[in-house]
Amino acid sequence: MTYRDTLAYLTSLNKMGIRFGLDPIRSLLERLHNPQNGYPAILVAGTNGKGSVAAMTAAILSAAGYRTGLYTSPDLTDFRERIRIHDRMISDEEAADCVKQVKEKVTEDISYFEFLTAMAFLFFHRQQVDIAVLEIGMGGRLDATNVVIPLLSVITNISLEHREYLGNTLEKITREKGGIIKEGGICLTAAMQKPVIETLQILCREKGATLYRLGKEIRTRIHRDGTFSYHGIEHHYKRLACPLAGSHQYSNAALALGSVELIGPGFKIEERAIVEGLRKTHWEGRLELLQSKPMLLVDGAHNPAGAATLRQALKNDFSYRRLWLIFGVLEDKDYRAMVKRLFPLAEGVILTRPDSDRALSLDVLLPVARKFHKNIQAIERPGDALKQALSQAGNGDLVCVAGSLYLVGEIKRIHQAGTGRTVG
Repeated sequence: MTYRDTLAYLTSLNKMGIRFGLDPIRSLLERLHNPQNGYPAILVAGTNGKGSVAAMTAAILSAAGYRTGLYTSPDLTDFRERIRIHDRMISDEEAADCVKQVKEKVTEDISYFEFLTAMAFLFFHRQQVDIAVLEIGMGGRLDATNVVIPLLSVITNISLEHREYLGNTLEKITREKGGIIKEGGICLTAAMQKPVIETLQILCREKGATLYRLGKEIRTRIHRDGTFSYHGIEHHYKRLACPLAGSHQYSNAALALGSVELIGPGFKIEERAIVEGLRKTHWEGRLELLQSKPMLLVDGAHNPAGAATLRQALKNDFSYRRLWLIFGVLEDKDYRAMVKRLFPLAEGVILTRPDSDRALSLDVLLPVARKFHKNIQAIERPGDALKQALSQAGNGDLVCVAGSLYLVGEIKRIHQAGTGRTVG
């Protein structure tokens, strides 16, 4: 297959959409001789922050000298972003070769996510990784990544999301995400809500697993100079630098440190690797600054919890004169709650439509938006929305793009192809 053939084939798989269930991926992996069983793994689930935790964990393991695979989703500008070793994306040639091998073993309909998951497992096996860090796509129990038996299951946090797939209560959603906890396994979480903790405790008792909690067995202390100290089960580190913007990232960093501490004696992680791994961590599309005058910030806040975190960051972590918000969202999200949290902060809001079949129509979004802000513009194409926002913003202003990772990816592509400006 050429790389163009690869892209065309992968695009054709999108027609299936979202599918829950492990039988198709298990059958496909069986025909590939179960490459996922050739190396240990860490599974990372949760409503928000799981990509950041996975990225920091993988960076620390790489800095410690372990050949580390990282599988995440979704991608922003290139599907190859999902599959990395030592923060190097799978190459065009490697991707085409893996797609060819996996495609030869497909005997039934397979979803885009299932195919990419099998492809990642195969690539990591061929590359002889020492360990893989795998981000759950959605939920946990029936997610395609949940065919592995991990050294550790991480659940970052849980809030109400994807209710049509995961359930209408925190308890039901926790049971779905907690499906990554294995018999006799270890679970690490930063969740704080009582119903979530109680459900995780029940799941761990049922499976004979051990539960560790941020704020209990693992603690952090944030210092005025922006560093933080970590107090874990056995290891303690002082004055570490958090690599990603936003106060919420201290919790994510603590989960990463807890992860490398809990995976067992087979992995020796020295403090030097902790410091270096955190320093080298880069995670696109999460409070990412694309340029400085005016500031252009993109953030993948795509649910109410993410919008609340972004609101806190905009109020506490950035200095600017006026805020201009570009907002687009998918129709299956709780966009009313997101609008309520974000719009009152802005001088003006530009509504746009992400490049997705699931994008919410501006005709539906506009009446809701007008309830929370008077200065609203609706511009269908994200590129035109970006151009309008930058034309309105002064050098001391901040333009923030939020509401959907699809929108963030599109804005990043447009910005890179257009101005090419970077921070500073």
